[in-house]
Amino acid sequence: MNHKRVAPLYGLIAGSLWGLSFLSIKVTVAVLPPMTLAAARSLVASAALPLIAWCAGARLRVAARDLPILVLGGLLNITFYFCLTNHGLALLSASECALIIGLVPVATVLAERVFLGIRPGARAYAGALLSFLGVALIVARRLSLSGPALGYALMAGAAMVFVAYIFATRAVSGRCGLLQTTFWQTLFGMLGCLPLALLEVRAWRAPSAAVTLNVIFLGLFCSAVASWLYVSTISLLGGARASVFVNLMPVVAVAAAYFILGERLGGLQLAGGVVAVGGVYLATVPGRKVQAPFPSAAPSLGDPGE
Repeated sequence: MNHKRVAPLYGLIAGSLWGLSFLSIKVTVAVLPPMTLAAARSLVASAALPLIAWCAGARLRVAARDLPILVLGGLLNITFYFCLTNHGLALLSASECALIIGLVPVATVLAERVFLGIRPGARAYAGALLSFLGVALIVARRLSLSGPALGYALMAGAAMVFVAYIFATRAVSGRCGLLQTTFWQTLFGMLGCLPLALLEVRAWRAPSAAVTLNVIFLGLFCSAVASWLYVSTISLLGGARASVFVNLMPVVAVAAAYFILGERLGGLQLAGGVVAVGGVYLATVPGRKVQAPFPSAAPSLGDPGE
């Protein structure tokens, strides 16, 4: 098999799984408390990733000097990101959350300009402006309501946390490899979720079969399998071309939420979504070597979406 030919399929599946994760979280967080869901999902992913690594012929051993950064990455990408995203999804629609998290690549480009002095070019600036204009259209109508306002703040915080994660773990990802980094960060992030999940013990209920299947779907497919597919896409196509598939996440989430959950964006919000996704594409696709997020959502981001 020519693996390079199927690499776009790997990226397509990964981006689609991350988009669908917003729907799964939206349904499940109505039954499981947010951090209990985060811990359960991460536990499933932590158990699955060693098997995936074995199948891929990858070793999970890392140097002791990299452990502190991996712990930080796990807390940012799993614990904090999932905390903000899961709580945000309890207040907003899956479509709105996915569109906001979909801005992470643009935010990364701008952060590179501010903190690293990398000049992104006119197209990236134009794309960033369009993206934030699109988000303004999405949130304008409901920003005056207290619930949605808090939800938007939580999702914006999740996007910023994911950008911080990308910068904090940039060096260690190159040394350890993306699959090894994903496993250790998932494991440490899961350990970070456990104390917060225990604070929700009074809200615990016996999960139904549907809830259990959603947790398995999130942990096994959206976190573990999607991460492996995206790592494969990066190795075959390069980071810049692989980042294109991250832009599918909000598109898939909005379309799936329409048909599966019956979510309806208003005309202004729908226009804002089109503008935002177009801006992300403009800012990140033409030759930008952005370290695209892969949410344990996506995110990576958490994913953003967790």
